[in-house]
Amino acid sequence: MNEITLTIPGVPIAKKRPKFFRRGNFVGAYNAQETEEGRWLLMASQQVKQKIEGPVNLSFVFHMPIPSSVSKKKQSDLVSSPHIKKPDTDNCIKFCLDCLNGVLFADDRQVFALSAVKIYGLEPRTEITVNW
Repeated sequence: MNEITLTIPGVPIAKKRPKFFRRGNFVGAYNAQETEEGRWLLMASQQVKQKIEGPVNLSFVFHMPIPSSVSKKKQSDLVSSPHIKKPDTDNCIKFCLDCLNGVLFADDRQVFALSAVKIYGLEPRTEITVNW
């Protein structure tokens, strides 16, 4: 079984809902996250060597930033503890899968197993371990 780990620096990003607008009788939709997706995809694509064919097992670790209001003394206690605030874990997963679609694998339907953890970390980042 092959394995790679992708590390994307920066605060993990959650998938947002599309925005809608109206011009007369016409209603349109647009994606307000295109810039974020582009930056994230650029960092991820630099680490991907090949597109994976077949079933894929993904494991996500979202390292969320520690709030600046927390004292230095308590910051060390928060490292690796569960992050139960927004953004939601499932929305972070959706964002990653949408960005990796067509880059790491042909389609996200290839994902047969998935695990995710959202914790506090001193260095915000997204770590994705891929097994195939």
